[in-house]
Amino acid sequence: MTPENITSLIADDMRAVDAVIRERLHSDVVLIRQVAEYIIGSGGKRLRPALVVLAAGACGYRGTAHHQLAAVIEFIHTATLLHDDVVDDSAMRRGRATANATFGNPASVLVGDFLYSRAFQMMVEIQSMRVMQVLAEATNTIAEGEVLQLLNVGNPEVGEQDYLRVIRSKTAKLFEAAGRLGAILAGSARGVEDALGAYGMHLGTAFQVVDDVLDYSGDLAQTGKNLGDDLAEGKVTLPLIYAMRNGSPHQRGLIEAAIAHGGRAEFGPVLQAVRDCGALDYARDQARSESQRAAQHLASLPRSNYKESLLELAAFAASRNY
Repeated sequence: MTPENITSLIADDMRAVDAVIRERLHSDVVLIRQVAEYIIGSGGKRLRPALVVLAAGACGYRGTAHHQLAAVIEFIHTATLLHDDVVDDSAMRRGRATANATFGNPASVLVGDFLYSRAFQMMVEIQSMRVMQVLAEATNTIAEGEVLQLLNVGNPEVGEQDYLRVIRSKTAKLFEAAGRLGAILAGSARGVEDALGAYGMHLGTAFQVVDDVLDYSGDLAQTGKNLGDDLAEGKVTLPLIYAMRNGSPHQRGLIEAAIAHGGRAEFGPVLQAVRDCGALDYARDQARSESQRAAQHLASLPRSNYKESLLELAAFAASRNY
């Protein structure tokens, strides 16, 4: 998942988070248990719940409510994955068949709804209006980001600012919420909450940009997804945007046609164009810039092992290859 010292620092907390996840996945409806356990147990990086734990620790929190909120964040994230895979008609995630490919689209959508509603049950139990405000805003923004991405599918006119708006809504918003929750639980001042929220936003942006780079440079055994999945779905990501902006007219026309038509037939030539014009290097540089901006927002936090781990997590998000 992350560098070893981060994993070891919060190992006990993450075991407690996993125990909450297992307990709160329970339903008397067998299919709900089967689908939820399938997706939760599929080996995700657990970055978002780890961020809740690290942010709480960095702010001096010493209770146990962060375990519950970390599980809430993971449930919301998992619900979005279930719905995403249905919308994208995805067959593989994390190196195994998606839930919709295994159980069908109706089951995936409905179990995603169950996870959302269970997450809201759990957040209410914390009895904090600020916690509910942050998570309600986050889930609404994520839904908007999903719709924006849908509207952008197959549209080669999507620019870099359009792309950033989507990923900051769809992906980074939940990272932002995770950072804020740790500060809220610790009773930190609003400035500290805002700083950890901004850290999470930039961290999540870096994470997603690298994900989009790996669609053109990753290894299936490490990433759990096939190269070219985004292009096949008509998704316009940063490597393609840069290549269309800086490539030759021929390369630009090739990429525009591939986006508009979807499929994998043109992936080889598109991949070559993306690599030849330096698009992957540019996107990596943007991810590193987001990582550095994330780190800058931690300046006001006191020194601690948790703060150091947050800094290392930002560096990891931009440099990872899986």
